[in-house]
Amino acid sequence: MPLTKNNIFETITLCLLALSGVFLIGLQFSFGWIFVILWILSLFLCRKNFSKDIGLIYLSLIILSISKINTDISYFHMIEMWSALIAAIAIPYIISKYYYKQDTIKFPWSMWRKWNKKEIAYILLAWIIAYFLIPFYVKNTGAYLNWNVEPWISHIARLFIGTNALGIWDELFFISTVLGVLRKWLPFLWANILQAILFTSFLHELGFSGWGFVMIYIFALLQGIIFKKTESLAYIITIHLVIDFVLFLALIEAHHPTWMPIFLT
Repeated sequence: MPLTKNNIFETITLCLLALSGVFLIGLQFSFGWIFVILWILSLFLCRKNFSKDIGLIYLSLIILSISKINTDISYFHMIEMWSALIAAIAIPYIISKYYYKQDTIKFPWSMWRKWNKKEIAYILLAWIIAYFLIPFYVKNTGAYLNWNVEPWISHIARLFIGTNALGIWDELFFISTVLGVLRKWLPFLWANILQAILFTSFLHELGFSGWGFVMIYIFALLQGIIFKKTESLAYIITIHLVIDFVLFLALIEAHHPTWMPIFLT
């Protein structure tokens, strides 16, 4: 049942969701917990099913907010961080599927779906834009300093695994989980705008400082639109991994420009 003008308290709850993401996750301000408390209070004024569904997103946000989400790729931190990231996806899914007995959160991989020429061309376009934009961004803003790139094979391997694994997680969480829940209660346009705010907040926390939030927000919106058209996680993850591979190379070059001078910036 879509959100209507009469559901003012549900609209307020969704606004509090966005504010929680921005201040608690993105900017890491402790007063962001005020929005979480207000959200809990607002649930008593919303429809029961709405509160149950949106509560799943809040549960994940709380897990992320109390976890150390950063670019540290030490072995211990990777285990600690990925435990939280997996829990942020698994717990809402388990509650929704096995406790609520509903299929609001789905992961449609569509592995064997054939991509048309436009979809293949879009991947190429994404790579070209990333090639010129990302190296310029990380150097221009100094954002590359948020990542530590050491000249060791194990460190480079962990950087590669970390950037790519996180790209997969982004799509599983923000597109399949968050957008999936929001689409149940909102028209797609508003659901996509809200998931993009949360998507951007998370990656800002992770290290995409400066004007990176503009770039990420546009990307998050496009990923939501493409997923709506294709219903294929495999496709949008491929797009994300192509961009993440450019990021991986750009970080190495920014830290060690004599190693790999492959970018024009």
